[in-house]
Amino acid sequence: MTQKTISFQISGMTCAACSTRVEKGLNRVVGVEQANVNLTTEKATISYESDKVDLEQLTEKVEKLGYGVQLKKAEFDVIGMTCAACSSRIEKKLSKLDGVQQVNVNLAMEKATISYVEGSTQPSTMKEAVKKIGFELKENREVEEQASEKQLELNQQLGKFLFSAILTLPLLWSMVTHFEFTSFIWMPEMFMNPWVQLALATPVQFIVGAQFYRGAYKALTNKSANMDVLVAMGTSAAYFYSLYLAIIANQQGYLGMPELYFEASAVIITLIVLGKLFEVRAKSRTSQAIQKLLGLQVKTAFVIRDGETTEIPIEEVVVGDYLLVKPGSKIPVDGTIIEGTTAIDESMITGESIPVDKQSDDTVIGSTINKNGSIKMVATKVGKDTALAQIVKIVEEAQGSKANIQRLTDKVSGIFVPIVIAIAAITFLLWYFVITTGDLSAALIPTISILVIACPCALGLATPTSIMAGSGRAAELGLLFKGGEYLESTQSIQTVVLDKTGTVTKGEPVLTNFITDDEKVLQLVATIENQSEHPLAKAIVDGAKERGVSLLTATEFTAIPGYGVEGVVEGQHVVIGTRKLLHEREVDFKLAVNELETLELEGKTAMLIAVNGRYKGTLAVADTVKETSKEAITALQQLGLEVIMLTGDNKRTANSIAKQVGITNVISEVVPQEKSSVIERLKSEGKKVAMVGDGLNDAPALAVADIGMAIGTGADVAIEAADVTLMRGDLMSVVDAIIISRKTMTNIKQNLFFAFVYNTIGIPIAAIGLLAPWVAGAAMAFSSVSVVLNALRLQKAKVRP
Repeated sequence: MTQKTISFQISGMTCAACSTRVEKGLNRVVGVEQANVNLTTEKATISYESDKVDLEQLTEKVEKLGYGVQLKKAEFDVIGMTCAACSSRIEKKLSKLDGVQQVNVNLAMEKATISYVEGSTQPSTMKEAVKKIGFELKENREVEEQASEKQLELNQQLGKFLFSAILTLPLLWSMVTHFEFTSFIWMPEMFMNPWVQLALATPVQFIVGAQFYRGAYKALTNKSANMDVLVAMGTSAAYFYSLYLAIIANQQGYLGMPELYFEASAVIITLIVLGKLFEVRAKSRTSQAIQKLLGLQVKTAFVIRDGETTEIPIEEVVVGDYLLVKPGSKIPVDGTIIEGTTAIDESMITGESIPVDKQSDDTVIGSTINKNGSIKMVATKVGKDTALAQIVKIVEEAQGSKANIQRLTDKVSGIFVPIVIAIAAITFLLWYFVITTGDLSAALIPTISILVIACPCALGLATPTSIMAGSGRAAELGLLFKGGEYLESTQSIQTVVLDKTGTVTKGEPVLTNFITDDEKVLQLVATIENQSEHPLAKAIVDGAKERGVSLLTATEFTAIPGYGVEGVVEGQHVVIGTRKLLHEREVDFKLAVNELETLELEGKTAMLIAVNGRYKGTLAVADTVKETSKEAITALQQLGLEVIMLTGDNKRTANSIAKQVGITNVISEVVPQEKSSVIERLKSEGKKVAMVGDGLNDAPALAVADIGMAIGTGADVAIEAADVTLMRGDLMSVVDAIIISRKTMTNIKQNLFFAFVYNTIGIPIAAIGLLAPWVAGAAMAFSSVSVVLNALRLQKAKVRP
């Protein structure tokens, strides 16, 4: 009997009854000796017999009781992986550790993300477990450090290739001269000597190829197999068979040995090292999106403390600091303007090239560019809390996560190498005992070719490189996918449900119509409305100012909630409001009834104006459609998608807006809590549904949709609930997201096709003896490079004509 004690955090408990319920439930589990649940610390401490119950059963029990077990996340850089079999082996090893709930090892990014029950295991335990199978986990390092190590790896790989190529070239030369069509090429006699060939091939085999032997040894001692095993077996067979022939020839006094295969082993290793060189160089380019984002970060800031302005490193800025931002410089951190006006280029966040006017009380985003005015601001978010830092985090997590298609590929890769070794063994036996009876040389050639061409490098790189490149390109377009699985599933969307206010429309009222015979009336109206705090009043005042109207002074101002406002301007009594208000003021507005009804049918809020008891005009305020909404909805429909508008607004206004943008399916007058029910109903009809919204009331619908898309200019809770954040704030980003998802999935399928073609076609060709070992090595190296280069095409992908 093995007794263990474990502690972990429990979420969802609200009172003593909750903690008692969890405690009783755990104590009833067979194998649990004692369970104590502390409501204050929200922690459960359990003593149990590990041969009767395990941690997974305990956490499942807590979840069945209606509570949650809090998980902690550990992220590491992984050192030493060479192929998909390696990443699969690390995942299996880590998954066996107590308390580990989920493991994701990304071959392309060379990163591991582990979710585990806090208290059940430690990062040091994870490192030790991975070290035992021949790999190394390092705490996530700074991007600069990673870039430096990548450059070092690139230099080392280049050095290995050059060293290997110099020694291999004479061997390749001697091999080429064996062909009849190259008989005219001069070949120094010494290169035909088996001992010279041995001297040239040995450093390549055991110095450059040492990495393959080390990897193979670690894999085999842990009862698994990877790419290193295939390369080591294939090249060793060629090398040692040639050595054996050379020794036999020496004993017989014969020197010219055209049947030696030293060149095959050396060429294979050289080509694989060349492939790795290209692969490392190409993979470093897939993380350029993160590098670009990090390059936007400000290094220093001018802080105002004790009345003095001092330049300090950005790391020393704290929330609440007052900062001075000069024209032409970058906003240091997220904050709020407290003094000054300016225009700010926010294109790095939103993609919009037109600078945004800012004044006191407006929010500003760190790393955006202050174009023309000196401002003072107060820091509200610094360090990892800034918008840019959050964007970088989302992109990193998306690049490091796995799409569902990759999980299938990983399973295939995990069992692929042992199958290949079995095929190679069967091929050898068939050639040696059946096809060319007793001819060891003839049997070795197809066997070596199979072992070399079948390396599953390309298979392991096919999906993660595309996800990295696709999510990076998406970030440049202002699209933040929270994971590879969302980048994958967005392409399968059939129905797009759009919120109205703030999504299809601008989300703020503007003055759309002003009908009067007296131009001075607008000045009187704006002066009165300037006294009101109502959003519609602000829209009227802003609209008047845009028309060049100056404001006067109002007196005797009165707001009549639900009806309108009235006041006196330069001795004239002005009333602005509803029919009922003007009826009460005994104003005759019969001439305006038709205009009023027309405006209201268009979904606008119409108001009547009276001056000194006489009707003087009509104005209308409405939430106007965004400039790109109609174009975006047309584009979505051309992509074959059903578009639905879902809003809590009244039917007349909703239909009016829908008509303007070309939407025929409208669901209106839906209260916030019912929005998610509408999405559930659409899903129950078998549709793959995307919900696009920006407000607090959209969050539940965003969460239940197959893909939730939040307008990046909207509420934080909506962004948190969504799977994709659209930083640009317009509906064309929805089109971009679907297109980039489709392009990424097409790219992944192309990569998988390349990878499987190399393996499935290459293996039988090698098995029947039509593929020389060195050609197999070249094909295998080229397969990995072609997959990565194909993925890199996504970095230049166009989403619009």
